[in-house]
Amino acid sequence: MKSYIVLIRHGTTEGIVNHWYYGWADLHVVKEGYDTLDIYKKEGAYPEIPADARFYVTTLVRTKETLHHLFGDVPYEEIEEMKEINFGDWECKTFDELKELPGAEEWINDGTGTFCFPGGESMMGYMDRIKRGNEILVGKHRMTELAHRHDGGDAVSVMVCHGGAISATMMNWFPGLRENFWLWTPKSGLGYQVFFEDGKPVSFKELTCESAKGKTWKEYQ
Repeated sequence: MKSYIVLIRHGTTEGIVNHWYYGWADLHVVKEGYDTLDIYKKEGAYPEIPADARFYVTTLVRTKETLHHLFGDVPYEEIEEMKEINFGDWECKTFDELKELPGAEEWINDGTGTFCFPGGESMMGYMDRIKRGNEILVGKHRMTELAHRHDGGDAVSVMVCHGGAISATMMNWFPGLRENFWLWTPKSGLGYQVFFEDGKPVSFKELTCESAKGKTWKEYQ
């Protein structure tokens, strides 16, 4: 039996196009985001997903839209703890706008993760929340594994969430493998296929295809 969780970042939104800092703002996937998802799917970026796979999203609409576009009208569960960081009053602003706000210097120079966005959360609090989300996701995936303990079928879970949430998750599951948070961040619509043994992540493959190669990280944000 193969056991794996597929982590997919939602498709491109207006916030990504405009280079906004945003997390809890409930933005929709835009047309170019759907077009890119279609290309990735056609070129085989996503692994085989069996009919009995279990699907998970966050409470934000862009994850549900991405799931529906890629996999159709499938049942899903929400894991709220896997939402993106909450920028609070600073949501939907560019860096140039943010750097002029009171408290921006403290945020830029924060090396501890304790700076809390006004009305939002700190990076430290966010990382703790994602850890809880990871525990929930793996717990649910273990139930999928148990459902196949006799038939030998593959246990597959699909989690459509957010770039930061995926980065934090991969840091939790593969600590020290990459130098920092940003090196784990997938392009919109892509992510990782993470393989499990005995309930623990042991290896992964990056979701990619020909159209995703040769582009800079920023061209897909």
